[in-house]
Order: sequence, then structure tokens, then C-alpha cells
Amino acid sequence: MMENWGLLGHEWAVDLLRKHVVNGPRHAYLFTGPQGVGRRTLALRFAQALNAEAAPAPGEFDPASRTSQQIERMQHPDLSVVQVAEDRRDILIDQIRELGRGLALSPYMARWKIALLLNFEHANENAQNALLKTLEEPPARVILLMTAESAEALLPTISSRCEVLRLRPMAAGALAAGLERTAGVAAAQAGLLAHVSAGKPGAALRLNGQPDALARRNTWLDGLAEALAGGPVARFAYAHELSKDKATLMGALDVWLSLWRDVMIQAAGAGAALANPDRAAQVDALAAGVGLAAARRAAAAVERTAGLLQQTNVNARLAAEVLLMEMPGTT
Repeated sequence: MMENWGLLGHEWAVDLLRKHVVNGPRHAYLFTGPQGVGRRTLALRFAQALNAEAAPAPGEFDPASRTSQQIERMQHPDLSVVQVAEDRRDILIDQIRELGRGLALSPYMARWKIALLLNFEHANENAQNALLKTLEEPPARVILLMTAESAEALLPTISSRCEVLRLRPMAAGALAAGLERTAGVAAAQAGLLAHVSAGKPGAALRLNGQPDALARRNTWLDGLAEALAGGPVARFAYAHELSKDKATLMGALDVWLSLWRDVMIQAAGAGAALANPDRAAQVDALAAGVGLAAARRAAAAVERTAGLLQQTNVNARLAAEVLLMEMPGTT
């Protein structure tokens, strides 16, 4: 039997969902929390337990079974996945209507027919309203599993009809210990991953499995340091380079925001743990060189730019140029 469904953290949620598997599930669940905290993974584990073949114990499942592996890959015939299409910004009403037609059919081979609606805060209002009929009159043997940043990001008529599980990041020490124990990560690396991921187990595991991601982080932090020490020409050149790929720019903004928050902590003398402990020297230098007020303005500028880039018609290069020119200099 797998301990805690093979998850790091969220023991209370696993215990609750195990009981629902045994005693009878609700018709709809909403898993909330920040990206990387493990919302989708927990939803998939729940789906595996609900449709377990010859469960080794009540509320458990065999991860090696065909059904469990198909659900893990999100390729089971009785699992419908709804998410934002690659060329779209929103989940659209047509996707919800198509889902409804599929859910009206009986399960093909599993006990339950399950709909997994990922990042449902990106569903437009029409799409959310279209889901209401299914929530109010769910077909037999159907369970809806939704993920979102928060319940407040959805229409109240949606979230109020769901069992809401609010997932939170783990303490850095507990996550580091879990990475050592379950993933065999060396202690120093586990500590770094726990802090860099801000206690989000899914994000930490992804970073551990993608060494290039940590390398990109270091590149973005080094690039920021060079830009802060450089003049307008260097900053414009760096903005041009980063903005060639919007996803790259967004990734850099996330990393920069964590650094400026560390600088704010250090400049304020708060004594809290840093999100970038391996960059303590850089944080100390910025805290001493630019101060709390400038660090706060820089963090706000990063957040504003990230928000702008969510819009479709924003010029990424111009946004990056404006941001880097707003950053305090260190020369």
C-alpha cells in the first residue's frame, strides 16, 4: 500500500478523500491552491482510487494496474480532460457542451466516469454557466474534479456546488525531508528545491526532474544582475533577448519576483527564510545597495508586467524594456 497515495504533503486531504472513496463520493470537487502545489496530482490520485481495480485496501489503488496508469497519463476512456487549448486564452463554452454530451453516456469500463477540468479559473463566464446544469443535475456515475487558483476565482454558483479542498505549500523543512525520503534527493539539493519552489511539492519535483530548469533560473538571476549593473543599451539588449519567447520571459519574471521579495525581507530585517538561499550574497548586496523602498517598487513592477503579459495584444519586448528601465541600478 502506498503511503499517502505517493504524495508529498496534503495528508489531511488524502485522508478525507480516502473516506469519500469508501463511503461514497460527492458529485463535484474543487482543488485550489497555487500552481505547483499538487492540485492536479491529488485529483488524479483520487480518480485512481475511485476506479481502482482490486484495491489493495479500502480507499487505495494499485499504481501498476492498467487503469491507474491510464488515468496517470490522462488517457483513460472514462476520464475526460478539459483545459485551455494551446492557441486559446480561455476554456470555451463549446468545450463544456462537448463534455456534457460525453458525460451523458454510461461509463465505458470503469466504475465512475470522471471529468477533470484543469485551471478552471480560465473558463470564461459563458463556459462556467454552461457547467451549472451538470453541477445541478449530475448524471449517474459521474464525478467532476476541478482545479483553480482559488474558489473566489470562479463564479460563486460553481464553487458553492463543490467540495472545496484548499491546498497550501509545505514548510520548507518538511518538503526537503520528503524529497530526501521519497525521491532520494541529496540533502543540500533538497533544501534548495524546497526553498526555490516556495514549499510547493509539485514544483519541487518538476525542478528535480528538470536540471535545465535550475540552470535557466541561474541564467535569469545572473542576467538580472548584469542588467542592473549596466546602462540603457545593455538593458534594451537583454529585454530584446528575453522577449523573443513569451514563456521564457514569464519564467524570468517569476524568478525575479522571488529575488526581489528576498531583497525586501533582507532590507526590512525580517529574518525570514529566503526563497533563494543560494543567492544570499546577491540578496545582501541588493538590500544594502538599493534599500527596501526600491526593492518594493521593483517587485511591484515585475508583478505589473506579468499581469500585462497575460493579455493577448501586449508587446512583450516593450513591456520587458519598460520593466528593466524601471529597475534600480547597482553601479
